[in-house]
Amino acid sequence: MKTILLEHVRSRLALHELQDGDGQSLLILHGLGQSSPTSVPSIAQVWQGPIFALDFTGHGQSSVPAGGGYTCEALMSDADAALAKIGSITILGYGLGGYVGLLLFGSRPSEVNGLAIMDGPGLDGGGGQPTSPKLLHVPDDELNGTAPDPWALAELSSDIRPPDYAEEHVGQIQALGSQDKAVAVCSLGRPEWLRAISNSPIVFETPAEQALEIFSAI
Repeated sequence: MKTILLEHVRSRLALHELQDGDGQSLLILHGLGQSSPTSVPSIAQVWQGPIFALDFTGHGQSSVPAGGGYTCEALMSDADAALAKIGSITILGYGLGGYVGLLLFGSRPSEVNGLAIMDGPGLDGGGGQPTSPKLLHVPDDELNGTAPDPWALAELSSDIRPPDYAEEHVGQIQALGSQDKAVAVCSLGRPEWLRAISNSPIVFETPAEQALEIFSAI
C-alpha cells in the first residue's frame, strides 16, 4: 500500500493507493470513527482500475485538529482534495462516507462517475430534523491527539441530515451529470435522507458488486 500525504487547509490527509491499474479510479470513503482499509475490500475486487482510500481529518493517518469543528461539509472538502489529486472517480462510501460522497457528487457532478452507498457508522448522523440543543463535551483525558478524534465522534454523530438538502444534491447530479444510474443504494439502513433521495430516477438499489460493475463500464 502506497500512502500519499496531501496538505489541505490546516490538515494533512492520508490518501492510500490500494491498487494500481488502468482505467477509472475508485475512491473509498470510510465510516465515522473508522479508517481506510489496508487492502482492497472483497466487494471491490471486481474493480480493474486504480483504487484509493482516504482517511478523513481526525481519522486514520490523517492529522487531528485541536478543538474539533467537524462538519460533513468539511469532510467533503477533504474528499474534494483527493479528487483533485486523483482525477475523475467513482465513490464507494461506507456510512458517513456514503453521505459525504453524496455531497461531493452533487458539488462535482461532472467529475464523479457514480456513488455506491454502503452501511457503516455515521450513516444516520443526528437524524433528519433538529432536536433540542445540547452542549457537546469531550473529557480532557480523551484528547490525546490520536485518531479517531473524540470530537469527530461527538460532532458528526449529531450532525443533522435534512432530507431536502440531500435531495438538492441529487438534483444537481441529475441536472449536470450524464449518468442514467448515478447513485446506488447498497445499504440495509434507510435513514430519512436516504429514503428521500430514493425517489429520484438516477438512484437505484443493487448489491455493491453489481453497482461497481455498472460504474466501471461508464
